[in-house]
Amino acid sequence: MKARRLPGPGGVAQVGYLRRMLADPVPVLEELSGTHGPMIGFGAGPMRMAIVGDAGAVGEMFAMPVDRFRWDHKFNVLGFVVGKSSLIVSDGADHRRRRKAVTPGFARRRLNGWIPMIVAETDSAIDRLGETIPTSGAAVDLYPVGRDLALRVVVRAMFGESMAARTDEIGELFQRPQAYLESPAVRQLPHPFPFTKRARVRADRRRLDAIIDAEIASRSARPHDEAADVLSALVHSGDLDDAEIRDQVATLIGAGYDTTSASLAWMLWCATTTPGLWERLRSEACTAFASGDDAETEWDQRLLSRLGLADRVMRETLRLHPAGVVGPREAAIDIDVGGYRIPAGTLILWSAYLTGRDPHVWPDPERFDPDRFAGLDDAQRGESDRAWVPFGGGARNCIGFALAQMELTIILARLAQRLDLTPTTNTVPRPYGMVVNRPAGGVPMHVRPAPTGEVDSDATVA
Repeated sequence: MKARRLPGPGGVAQVGYLRRMLADPVPVLEELSGTHGPMIGFGAGPMRMAIVGDAGAVGEMFAMPVDRFRWDHKFNVLGFVVGKSSLIVSDGADHRRRRKAVTPGFARRRLNGWIPMIVAETDSAIDRLGETIPTSGAAVDLYPVGRDLALRVVVRAMFGESMAARTDEIGELFQRPQAYLESPAVRQLPHPFPFTKRARVRADRRRLDAIIDAEIASRSARPHDEAADVLSALVHSGDLDDAEIRDQVATLIGAGYDTTSASLAWMLWCATTTPGLWERLRSEACTAFASGDDAETEWDQRLLSRLGLADRVMRETLRLHPAGVVGPREAAIDIDVGGYRIPAGTLILWSAYLTGRDPHVWPDPERFDPDRFAGLDDAQRGESDRAWVPFGGGARNCIGFALAQMELTIILARLAQRLDLTPTTNTVPRPYGMVVNRPAGGVPMHVRPAPTGEVDSDATVA
């Protein structure tokens, strides 16, 4: 069958959709998919775009050879912030070489070694929060609390203990660049002028580079520890030069904590607005963490196997609220996806947001139901895995996906064990953000310490 042309809006309406898509994509995705379906084309010439939101079509695209696409393309504004040699803006042989060098930094043994650190950082965040909870009963926005926690975890994963004291400084150096990426595209046009937002972002990146360079020199001067941090693994692999290492570290920190904190924010909303779920999470967590109450006992990978409900809450939240609602790549050649022809030069916006709501895969897709991931047979599990793509898929999936999933599951469980959270409203907020999808208005909650006492053995955890 001959590939069809993508359906979509016509005429001058396309200009408005293009402008809105580059500022706040979720309303545009919902509007266009409601009218034209999950496969949509709009724009023309160098501003031609294709939305791919059908779960089968996204899976088909992920299975294609990566040389059919480009990531270092005319629409990509990330390179200015993350560096020209970053994985996320690299193509071809350069990407394969850089990804091969970074992958060992996220080996399972190293991930498991970070579990005690994640628990400890979560406990520290809870303790700090306890010192600042207003006695007036006013709500506390937990979004910045989660951002600070996610940043501390990723800095220690990247740098180990040596940089823990400079976490706040590193976070400040990411604030302006991340805000810049969320600004309208017209404000991100390249220019050399001083005393502008773009110039200040360049200055912040230079200061961050100086911090990373000093750590590269420090790692190079001492023996390699196989269980150490990601930076040490990159330095001692010998596969990347210093500039490439610098760009990978900057990318991993910036992307790692910004997306993780947004996902945690959505998880808190979903878990606390679903009747009875926070209590179920607490019951599971009390049992799962019980073996670590002895100060001589360290957390290990067995902890994750005991947090099945927390894992399902993470998966269901990211199905509905992926950190990236669209993932851009440019078609290097004419390609056929889902029975439609996409011409070379088109910016393809594959959408985890639409795929996660595909009614052909997810029954009652708008309903938040973590238990839809429980008791699946092999065929059902395979279908849900193919359609669950908040971290992408294929050879270009998110390299830090395992850390993010582990981190989110453990943090959610520990928060449920130690805190009572009551949302200020039972209405989940609207999504907002061009680069990272986060809840508009943050996560205002009434926060109290969780009640102490014995775990209710009759509580439903399964």
